[in-house]
Amino acid sequence: MRAYNDARGRQGDDQIWIVEHPPVYTQGLAGKPEHLLNPGDIPVVQTDRGGQVTYHGPGQIVVYPLLDLKRLKIGPKALVNGLEQVLIDELAALGIVAERRQGAPGVYVGADKIASLGLRIRHGCCYHGLSLNVDMDLEPFARINPCGYAGLNMSQLADFNAQDDVFVIGQRLAARIVEQFDLSLSNPRTARIEGTLTSTAGP
Repeated sequence: MRAYNDARGRQGDDQIWIVEHPPVYTQGLAGKPEHLLNPGDIPVVQTDRGGQVTYHGPGQIVVYPLLDLKRLKIGPKALVNGLEQVLIDELAALGIVAERRQGAPGVYVGADKIASLGLRIRHGCCYHGLSLNVDMDLEPFARINPCGYAGLNMSQLADFNAQDDVFVIGQRLAARIVEQFDLSLSNPRTARIEGTLTSTAGP
């Protein structure tokens, strides 16, 4: 993502990457080691996104919008609000009432967090993105303070009997991002990215 962002230039295409990671903790630029309680055998990867530590794993869809914010004429706040709205709208379509919280990026159902955001803006373009828990093992979240909040409970679509293939949901989220930000994507495609930690959790 960093390589594409640094090389894309002003005429570079906006892209949306849809992925499902193997089990991994990612630590943001502001990440504090005390929020890693007991990672065990799950690897911890340092990233250049904002925020603290979170968990990615099978059954969670991760969507990375690589967007030129200058071209879209939006700032960081509008980007975060727009991505949260994409998640809220998708959940509403599944019959789940979700909301954002002031000062705590992500999307919540009641007191539980169901989706997370972590972004980086560099050279006027954004990368990293959002994750939505679909049908996964939530136990690894108990080994950290998710997003830096002790005791934060995580939920998932399966808790509400709203199950679907993670990549189908990812494609719907991507379509909502296109609509939300009025994007024009050339040669749209999605790919299931699997394999080593380096190829899936690295930049």
